[in-house]
Amino acid sequence: MAYYETVRRILIMIFLINIATALAKGGYGLLTGSLSMSADGVHSLFDGTSNIIGLVGISLASRPADKEHPYGHSKFETFASLAIAMLLFISAMELALAAINRLQSPSTPQITEISFAVMVITILINIGVSAYEYILGKRLRSSILVADSLHTRSDILASLGVILGLAAVEMGYPQVDPVIALLICGLIVMTGIEIIRESSQVLLDKALLEESQIIDLAESVHGVCTCHGVRTRGTAGEIFIDLHIGVDSSLSIDAAHKVSEEVESMIKSRIPRVRDVMVHLEPKDYCDLKAQRESQSSNNNGSQ
Repeated sequence: MAYYETVRRILIMIFLINIATALAKGGYGLLTGSLSMSADGVHSLFDGTSNIIGLVGISLASRPADKEHPYGHSKFETFASLAIAMLLFISAMELALAAINRLQSPSTPQITEISFAVMVITILINIGVSAYEYILGKRLRSSILVADSLHTRSDILASLGVILGLAAVEMGYPQVDPVIALLICGLIVMTGIEIIRESSQVLLDKALLEESQIIDLAESVHGVCTCHGVRTRGTAGEIFIDLHIGVDSSLSIDAAHKVSEEVESMIKSRIPRVRDVMVHLEPKDYCDLKAQRESQSSNNNGSQ
């Protein structure tokens, strides 16, 4: 549970920062009539909303396994990531409509030095937040933190676009402001697609580890002749493994079971992210078959 508590604390801290930057950009954007600045403020506001979704997802994911969910509830974290992507798409649509209306009914926003100062300060804050959250997300193998950091990263690029838009307005090109807002919308959509792509790999049970890595660990255990049929699933921070091992058919049931327990202990000790290992014993004389294959391979290499 320490993992979920750590993620929860990080999300709460990021939430407070996102709300502060959203109020700064969005509020000043509304005050001066800058659509791109207001759009960026809304984007930051959705960053805060995504933090709330993440907190709900983490609370659900931290629930222990039960009879109906023997593998636990960790995929709620993945569903929360998908919810963040959906929010991104909704916000992009709203902002695109506002930008199109501005193009049809042009107006010149009021640009001041404070406008640039607000944007620069919030960019610096978001750079620190995004880097911090992404590094911890990778370290903790948290899909929700990685997804949220990508969300914040898109906010940085959007803010840079806003600064360009403000500069263009100052130079006498007010139409650039809604155009920049549309570009921000495209950036938001791309971020949402990236989050969906990452989340779908978990929901579709993409293999999380190299099969050869598991086979090498299993076959390093005394008594294991072969290992095959390796399957991995789960999340990056909570992996479940199924595998088959061949043992000498002369072993007793107790002895064979002890070998399987040693295989499980070996894999868990070398790969801390593994939560459970299901070892299927095959009491056939795989040792002789393996020896024959190795002998044939040696003979073939020698003849060459």
